Amino acid sequence: MTTTLRPAGPEEAYPDGRRDRRWLVCANGRPVGSVHTSAHPHGSRLTGRIEDLEITEGRRRGRGTIAVLAAEEVLRAWGCHRAEAAVPVDAGPAHALALALGYTETNRKLLKRLGQPPGLRPGLTVRPIDRAAYPQWLEGTKAEYRSHLRMAGLTEAQALERCEADHTHLLAEGHASQGVVLRQLVAGGSPVGSLWVALHDGRLPDGTAFAWVMTVEVAADQRGKGYGRELMLTAERECLAAGVHALGLNVYTANQVAIRLYESLGYRTTRRVLAKSL
Repeated sequence: MTTTLRPAGPEEAYPDGRRDRRWLVCANGRPVGSVHTSAHPHGSRLTGRIEDLEITEGRRRGRGTIAVLAAEEVLRAWGCHRAEAAVPVDAGPAHALALALGYTETNRKLLKRLGQPPGLRPGLTVRPIDRAAYPQWLEGTKAEYRSHLRMAGLTEAQALERCEADHTHLLAEGHASQGVVLRQLVAGGSPVGSLWVALHDGRLPDGTAFAWVMTVEVAADQRGKGYGRELMLTAERECLAAGVHALGLNVYTANQVAIRLYESLGYRTTRRVLAKSL
């Protein structure tokens, strides 16, 4: 029995270089499932994504494996150097399939529906990252991001290019960029950490608006004092003040300290992201 992909509709192409297409998984020409491929530019390179794989008929016959391998060929033809697969946390077979095909878990997506958080701890204050503070904050944020990208498998050159492209896109107007929260946590008159939240990142299936934590950083010599927790609670207060009632974030799998912090605050993993070089 031959398993192939057949377009489920036209390819979508966007001015920024993104490409997107949905496919039917077919066995001898008959649809038995579906999968979604997309390509996303980061500088001059494209990263591919394989998502929403579903085999509706004839599971455990290798159709999922063939569908993923065929999706990888689509991404190679599009010029992607890397494939990522976002797997729902409750999709154990899909997670096992990705590992068997050579994918490695790089990061996780977490989400929390917000209640009213406690107030700021005495002795701490929060202030905006203004024009004067922005250049130093940006330099540190970029360095941290490049470090995480290298840990996720990118080369130094790839990490640099992706970092510059992402920050240019997301912070087009610097400290005054719309729809973002940029804050510093201050203790004893000096900054000890910082926060960047994108306030309007989308909606959950039930219509609840959610925001996204882009970065939360604590100075190296100030860690272990609970400042990361205070920054996350600050993010939650900022969201509620803006009428946003859910908050998501990305955490790299290697950062187990951060994962434990987020879980202690009520964040739960919704997806695992796995990656593979093409």
